[in-house]
Amino acid sequence: MMSSSSSVSVPRLVVAAPSSGSGKTTVATGLMAALAARGLAVSPHKVGPDYIDPGYHALATGRVGRNLDAYLCGAELVAPLFLHGARGCDIAVVEGVMGLYDGAAGEGELASTAHVAKLLRAPVVLVVDASSQSRSVAALVHGFASWDPEVRVAGVILNKVASDRHEQLLRDALDSSGVPVLGVLRRAPQVDTPSRHLGLVPAAERRAAAVEAVAAMAAQVSAGCDLEALVALARGAGALSCAAWDAAEAVASSPPPPLPVPTPGAAAPGPPLRPERPRPQSPDRLRIAVAGGQAFTFSYAEHTELLTAAGAEVVTFDPLRDEQLPEGTRGLVIGGGFPEVYAAELSANEALRKAVAALAQSGAPVAAECAGLLYLCRELDGQPMCGVLDAGARMSERLTLGYRDAVAVSDSVLAAAGTRMRGHEFHRTVVEPGAGAAPAWGVRAPRKRVEGFVQQGVHASYLHTHWAAEPGVARRFVERCRTS
Repeated sequence: MMSSSSSVSVPRLVVAAPSSGSGKTTVATGLMAALAARGLAVSPHKVGPDYIDPGYHALATGRVGRNLDAYLCGAELVAPLFLHGARGCDIAVVEGVMGLYDGAAGEGELASTAHVAKLLRAPVVLVVDASSQSRSVAALVHGFASWDPEVRVAGVILNKVASDRHEQLLRDALDSSGVPVLGVLRRAPQVDTPSRHLGLVPAAERRAAAVEAVAAMAAQVSAGCDLEALVALARGAGALSCAAWDAAEAVASSPPPPLPVPTPGAAAPGPPLRPERPRPQSPDRLRIAVAGGQAFTFSYAEHTELLTAAGAEVVTFDPLRDEQLPEGTRGLVIGGGFPEVYAAELSANEALRKAVAALAQSGAPVAAECAGLLYLCRELDGQPMCGVLDAGARMSERLTLGYRDAVAVSDSVLAAAGTRMRGHEFHRTVVEPGAGAAPAWGVRAPRKRVEGFVQQGVHASYLHTHWAAEPGVARRFVERCRTS
């Protein structure tokens, strides 16, 4: 899954906070943009499964925002995936998740910002909302800096500071903490980004406004933070003694998918496939369509890279605007997003809905996660959808959120029955029924249940998974596209 081990040094730092809402997204995104404006190639990263913040990171840096999730991918892949994303960059900025020490529920430090910082051997800059405190800030910073001796809290940025007098009180209090103040930011409404039922509105849905917001963040960070000190801090991070993750090697080293069972009278299958590096791209590569646009913004960059490495030509289409699937489509991937926000527009594109249904009915492989699941239902909030699944979807007042330990219940285009994978749920919708005659996954917690649908070549589920943890998923999907 990785090239031979080596020692690689990438300047890096982690932007964390005592809790959500402290301003770490503003600081991390603004710092990325400010450093990029200085001519540095900045590698943007986000701790955890969040899909939205990386969209703003991409605007700030001009590079794909990537996630580092020790729960979904395993701790052993965090540093290799980081190095993969940071190839050719001058510096990397990693935005944390929730509070510094908050991780997967009941799993100790697993998947917390602190855990990822330790795996990356990266210094941490703590962003503190100082709006309602003065001297107490020193106790708070001291507590976070001393809680885990393996986590190096190397600086603090004070956010939402009211005045020069307030700033002086905070600096005086922190003088004896041993943690230097690397920035002070005043309250600035222009850097705020609008939110709705699942958090920030994705950058892709408000492109012009998002560009302006990122520019405002960069200006605020440039004016209020010591960029030279932050860069020096990042450059002090030591080398990582591992190699970068490589999609082609990951696919080649994954177990070959089982061959289809021959039908009576069919020719016997050939010898088992051997793991080998996928062939270079050619004009006749298998075409797999991936949903994009404003309604489907949730995806991990590694999924496309793995599909490409497995021999596919990946083509993006927009279900809001494109009336047909890309010509020659042999398989379809519909990831997460906000179809509930665009239900009327998705429904109005009847030609594409029929094309998706026809592809699914032909037996072609279709992988749908969360938003994709809703799109394949009969209807969403009363609006007709693709009708591939005999299920209805609607908005709910209840937020479903959390990591999941899952096992494949049914053989599918993604996984053989019994395959264990970790995933994440994040939605305010309900699908009824929640599972088909052949469910996709069995989930043990927070309650034991089955969910999702496997029928013909369709695998549809609420569960978001990260294929870097199980690259055989991409290989299996491409092979099923080839043989369907």
